[in-house]
Amino acid sequence: MIRRFISYYKPHLRLFSLDMLCAVLVAACGLFYPTVARVIINDYAPNGKLRALVIAACLLLGLYVVKALCTWFVGYYGHVVGVRMQADMRRDLFRKYESLPISFFDDNKTGDLLSRLVNDLFDVSELAHHGPENLFLSILMLSGSLIILSGINLTMTLIMLAIVPLIILFTFLSRRAMRNAMRKSRRQIAEINADLENSVAGIRETKSYVAEPYEIGKFEAGNRRFAGYRTEAMKSLGTFEAVMQFFSDLLYLVVIFVGGLFLYNGTLSLGDFTAFILYIAMFLDPIKRFATLFEQLQEGMSGFTRFCEVMRQPDEVDEGTRELTEVRGDILFDDVSFHYDTKDASDGAREVLHHVHLHVRAGETVALVGPSGGGKSTVCHLIPRLYSVQEGRILLDGVDARDITLASLRRSIGIVSQNVFLFDGTIRDNIAYGMADVDDEAVAEAARRANIHEYIMTLEKGYDTPVGERGIRLSGGQRQRVAIARMFLKDPKLLILDEATSALDNVTEMQIQQSLEQLSHGRTTLVVAHRLSTVRHADKIVVIDGGRIVEEGTHEALVSQGGVYAELCRGAALAQ
Repeated sequence: MIRRFISYYKPHLRLFSLDMLCAVLVAACGLFYPTVARVIINDYAPNGKLRALVIAACLLLGLYVVKALCTWFVGYYGHVVGVRMQADMRRDLFRKYESLPISFFDDNKTGDLLSRLVNDLFDVSELAHHGPENLFLSILMLSGSLIILSGINLTMTLIMLAIVPLIILFTFLSRRAMRNAMRKSRRQIAEINADLENSVAGIRETKSYVAEPYEIGKFEAGNRRFAGYRTEAMKSLGTFEAVMQFFSDLLYLVVIFVGGLFLYNGTLSLGDFTAFILYIAMFLDPIKRFATLFEQLQEGMSGFTRFCEVMRQPDEVDEGTRELTEVRGDILFDDVSFHYDTKDASDGAREVLHHVHLHVRAGETVALVGPSGGGKSTVCHLIPRLYSVQEGRILLDGVDARDITLASLRRSIGIVSQNVFLFDGTIRDNIAYGMADVDDEAVAEAARRANIHEYIMTLEKGYDTPVGERGIRLSGGQRQRVAIARMFLKDPKLLILDEATSALDNVTEMQIQQSLEQLSHGRTTLVVAHRLSTVRHADKIVVIDGGRIVEEGTHEALVSQGGVYAELCRGAALAQ
């Protein structure tokens, strides 16, 4: 993990090196000041060396100017290094999200993933900037001041160092408690972000059910847990800082007492005593920096640990080597079984398909019907390999889908589902989503074929009209038409309609159905539907119940059999 963290410095090594050089100059300027003060008190002032005193003052002024410039560089460009590293990590983490399988997102909350991308990496960037700087400055100032202190008075230095092992021991003992508290608080803020994202996304349902008190109570409970974990972390940090401050004051006390005795006995000059006191301040400053570094280390490394947890996840497997070019659309499920893996191993695997054999010929329209939870949508998810088959195989034009590259496979498949997802952009952006170099005329033609062009032209901004988050500014039917226009533009050879009209009213459904029939023309089409009236004209109807195909045939043939499909038709007729 440390090696991965260090690797993010490499692209910015030049700027980081300049930052560290300036930090060295800042420390060197600080170390030089007490030496000049010592000479002035011991020599220049008592012996009337006015010219030397003026030169020393000018030298100090020059050093302070250099120190100010270097401090500015460290404060500005040091943060730039941290920001750029944070951007690199955020880029890599987002790319990782895009490369992960769908099953990963089934098991992880959106708010938690956003927290890792934003909150965690902010703390990592703070550590990336301040961590090496504070550590390097502390080591330099500690070693430098210790060498100079030993040169002034070795006995006093050794007495002072007797306290240092106590500081080191306390720091080591405090580390575990602070690390655990920081991890708990970070996990809880991720939970809060997840709940917040969920509550905001479902605000209409909340208001419809007058459930605001419930959501507020749920949020406050999580917020209290976070406050509790954070309080525990701050208690550990407060204890650490208080004890470190006590040790710092104790060092001052020892130095003042022992130095006073030496000054009284005449074994220490006033200039040396003054310089020793000033260098003690420089010796203590790194110790105080260590306290800050300790907090940054706990915050930053806990965030980086969560970053690495995601980066270690296996990417979506693409073992395919064959590129699809000429696609006819013949699909064969050959003895396919499938189960969803659960995040909690104690739940076991949930099998949803059992030895399914299904043949969809090129150009056919095949409808999948049956009770909810029977496995219809799973069949649709397996074709574009959103999930991997555990047993059996799926052939596309006689080729095992696992041998086809994911990109070429998914480019050949279009999916229109019940819950259309529109991105927060314009209508044009959503119709042309994922398709580069598409001109406006092609977008408009796709919209005409989806019967939404006329509506778009009535809008003030036309195709540049923002659709809002998740397409909230459009009605359900309009969102569905935009999705259909997207499919017309993509022009896939194989079309999957997963309950594409089930959430619409009857009038809108009839209008959308006409667009879908036009979209399906000349393509292999798989239709999942609860409303049986929309699939009676399919070339073949397949009834799936309990993960198995129990019936298949035309509408007339299945009704005459008097089986499951006939029962579903009778139930639908009664419902009307």
